[in-house]
Amino acid sequence: MEMRQVLAQELDRLMEENENIVVLDSDLSKPNGLFNLKDKYKDRALDLGIAEQNMACVAAGMSSYGMIPFISTFTPFATRRICDQIAISCTYAKQNVKIIGTDPGISAEFNGGTHMSMEDIGVLRSIPEIVIFEPVDNVQLRKALPKIVDYKGVVYIRTFRKETPDIFDKDYEFDLFKASKIKPGKDISIFCSGIMVNEVLIANETLKAEGIDAEIINVHTIKPIDKEAVIESAKKTGAVLTVENHNLIGGLKSAVSEVLIEEYPVPLRAIGVDDKFGQVGRLPYLKETYNMRAEDIIRLAKEVISLKK
Repeated sequence: MEMRQVLAQELDRLMEENENIVVLDSDLSKPNGLFNLKDKYKDRALDLGIAEQNMACVAAGMSSYGMIPFISTFTPFATRRICDQIAISCTYAKQNVKIIGTDPGISAEFNGGTHMSMEDIGVLRSIPEIVIFEPVDNVQLRKALPKIVDYKGVVYIRTFRKETPDIFDKDYEFDLFKASKIKPGKDISIFCSGIMVNEVLIANETLKAEGIDAEIINVHTIKPIDKEAVIESAKKTGAVLTVENHNLIGGLKSAVSEVLIEEYPVPLRAIGVDDKFGQVGRLPYLKETYNMRAEDIIRLAKEVISLKK
């Protein structure tokens, strides 16, 4: 099932349970899978048109009256276009707004460079008191949404729209503020997020065949990052690789590096977009273009292991 379908199903269920939840979109409810909510919740699922700054301000106003607004649009419009409104109207004003940004990074595919938000985590991570969450699959998204509703404050949900492989089973125990260890290991720590988690698992088959025991940790919440998980794993393995669908500046690599440089410095390498703009293309082509394939993960994993003392 596509992640946007799961998003719609869970929001529908939560809206049935809690009449304070409202969903606002900016003329993208069909692409984001939320269109049918308007028929069921005529006064709580609203299209505010292509006016994202206004949508963020409306959400902040609704929050001030006790509502729990979810605003939804493509990732670049949910972050860089409304950065000031997020900073001032939402976080500075201590409102309870949830922001859904879809198709992050290279997953925008044919929408091209203007719609490829390589910088969204970096933009929002520098704003105080904001939570940044990126689900890896449908299971994690389903488990996260009720906890995000319960959390009082601004949360940015950075999510893929289409089908993605299942990483976790239905019995998986989710904690919004704790990273999820997918596989223990002793030779290298691989911290990964979003659509790149599956690429890491593909790479791991080769690493395992070559005798490399990788610890794989899904960092689904990039702010606040789970410092304890980063330090504990780095102390065990002595080498770190970060893998993300984002600019190497400001995202997962930056967050992990900031922890390690203060607490436990070890060799580190990173997979992601190396400070470039996006372009039109399918995911396999874009992963190859930006050196984000399993082959690239294998190469840099071996390189960083070779740097261990």
